[in-house]
Amino acid sequence: MIINTGSRTDIPAFFSKWLLNRIDEGSVCTRNPYNDDIYKYPLDSKIIDCLCFCTKNPKPMIASLDKLDDFRQYWFVTITPYGKDMEPNVPGYKNVMKSFKKLSEHLGIGKVSWRYDPIFISEKYNLDFHIEMFDKMASELGDYTNDCTISFIDLYQKVLRNFPNSKEVTQDEQLIIGREFSKTANEHNIKMKTCVEGTLLDQFGFDSRGCMTQEVIEKAIGKNLKIPKGKYRIRECDCIFGRDIGAYNTCLHGCKYCYANTNMKLVKKNQKLHNSNSPLLIGDVKEGDVVKEVREPSYIDTQQRFI
Repeated sequence: MIINTGSRTDIPAFFSKWLLNRIDEGSVCTRNPYNDDIYKYPLDSKIIDCLCFCTKNPKPMIASLDKLDDFRQYWFVTITPYGKDMEPNVPGYKNVMKSFKKLSEHLGIGKVSWRYDPIFISEKYNLDFHIEMFDKMASELGDYTNDCTISFIDLYQKVLRNFPNSKEVTQDEQLIIGREFSKTANEHNIKMKTCVEGTLLDQFGFDSRGCMTQEVIEKAIGKNLKIPKGKYRIRECDCIFGRDIGAYNTCLHGCKYCYANTNMKLVKKNQKLHNSNSPLLIGDVKEGDVVKEVREPSYIDTQQRFI
């Protein structure tokens, strides 16, 4: 079983105490965002093939990393150089890089990846800004990660409501970003990737298969996986997402380009319902709720040696 903590919210940044409590208890519950069904997953390091984290701020978890050492892990950390006008509650990129380095030192370079996402172009955050800042950041992170994934802003309705002045990044702008980022990345031994962006940047050496593919997770855990065909795949990329234990409309970063939050009023309302001792991230299991226990096996291939 693969557990994903971060496609719906940022658990390390805002709910680290809750997650550690769930690990102590040995299980976690999550509510299906589409039909309210509740699923219960074991948090047992013998069953969990990989505990995947996606975060903009790993710092709240750094002091407790030893409590996760029994689990095979993969961390995907977003570090972008935007200001408070775009990311009101995200720590400055220099502080996030410090936490990134500590993660890498504790876990190993192959278990921590950098995400520079999303890229949008504006008068303030223009092409020159992105090229200059990516160079500056890559020069510091090159010794702490093997790869970096970029993607361009998606203009979902939620994004347009919160960021009405956003616009698509043109193909010409994407090509400039791809060419310049690849030059910088090559200087620092960073492999560049895209996810759900097509193959446009492959000409510059990008890997466009996805950010969290089976190969990525296998390298992070040092094991081969034998995952049933179609399992965990929910998009047109090759990523595998596992069982997500997060909840939408709960992330307090307040990023203008966020696709997971409808609005901050709802986020703050949900935050008041959070109980760090509850098996659910938001609210509690109530009388009459049907909780479905998920008994999913390990997908580690014990017959094939990992190379």
